[in-house]
Amino acid sequence: MGASFKKSFVTETETKKLEEYVRGYPRLAAFESSEPSFSLYRKFKYLHSRVLLELQHEIQCLESDLTSMDEMDYSNGKQDILQSIEIDHRQAKQEGIRRKRTKLVNLIRGKLVHYDELLLKSHALNALQQPTDRDYISVRNWFHNERPLASEKEESYIKQREDIVSLRHGRQWTRFHGFIEQTIEILNCRPIRNIFRTTELQDRTDDKLIYYYSARRIEILVNIITTGLMLALLVLPPVVLYRTKVGAEEQSTVSVPAIFVGFTCLFAVVMVLILGVNRHELFAAMAVYCAVLAAFVGSTGSGQNCGNCS
Repeated sequence: MGASFKKSFVTETETKKLEEYVRGYPRLAAFESSEPSFSLYRKFKYLHSRVLLELQHEIQCLESDLTSMDEMDYSNGKQDILQSIEIDHRQAKQEGIRRKRTKLVNLIRGKLVHYDELLLKSHALNALQQPTDRDYISVRNWFHNERPLASEKEESYIKQREDIVSLRHGRQWTRFHGFIEQTIEILNCRPIRNIFRTTELQDRTDDKLIYYYSARRIEILVNIITTGLMLALLVLPPVVLYRTKVGAEEQSTVSVPAIFVGFTCLFAVVMVLILGVNRHELFAAMAVYCAVLAAFVGSTGSGQNCGNCS
């Protein structure tokens, strides 16, 4: 026997508005967690460097102590304990003491673990990107309008622009995404809002100055535009080159390289500004694109030569 449920039980959701959080750190936390582009925090790069330098100095001093201890044992004719850890431990056990070298090595081990952990985390923090101008200005405007914290001293962290990082993934949100979102904000009519804002996003705040748009729907629009541009860059060059080949031969000799270079540059611009690829990916994509254009130029050239021979 099957069970049936009302559709409303499946589709209805509850969204807590920003205004329902009390003013202060609760509302600030709700705002910054409501959208990845609003998740801006300090990475304290100076303090990380300061702590790393302190640990580095401590480890360096311990390294010097260990070297001095090894050299002293060697000069005292105790080469055997330097050549075998087992002999070193056995001799220490016979003497009923714990070797200073063992204590020192254990101390160095603990310092190194702490140092390596902080060093790797600092490297990961440096990989985080700074917020875009648009995202940073949006958060600064919210601070200016809302005044969530009691004192300017506590709000001053957001003014440390060079030390602020964004938790938004840079490769997943390029400048072109920001351009599309800004264009949507400028249009800001009811059909646009219905397309790019879900019910949950509309219920997230009553503030008319805050706009939440569906990242998934914006990504779909960007993919459609990108696909159209890539198809155009693949279809237009053969068409233009073919029409050029049909024209005067003198004009064709000059215009074919110009067309080749022009479309390659357009392809590079699309790859960088819209897709946000890195240099290695850009070089690989341009090589493939140039190979496609060169293959078409070669095929049209050979076809024209065969036509002339006939």
